[in-house]
Amino acid sequence: MNEYPKKTCSIERLVTIPADIQKVLDGKKTATRRNGVYAYPGEIMELDGKTFVIDALYRQTLGELTDEQAQQEGYTNLDAYKETITSMHAHAKMPWLPEMKVWVHEYSPVDK
Repeated sequence: MNEYPKKTCSIERLVTIPADIQKVLDGKKTATRRNGVYAYPGEIMELDGKTFVIDALYRQTLGELTDEQAQQEGYTNLDAYKETITSMHAHAKMPWLPEMKVWVHEYSPVDK
């Protein structure tokens, strides 16, 4: 079993932007990258009455991201994902640092 650090936030804060919630509900977003751990594998996330299970949690650097992984985030390609992330964090003047490590939370719908 993997040893994970203590959570930095709760699972309810993993996906909060309305457009992202809709992407998850539509099956277009199956992963979320965060600076900290928001959920552990096996935990259940609820969005608009639908449930999703956290399938995987692992570390990755931004430089390792591929177009396919950006598509998991609900974007057409890596450039679109980068542009959104940097503009979202523009107030903090957060640059895209290829060496920056993030936590990847992958999830899927729970069929009832």
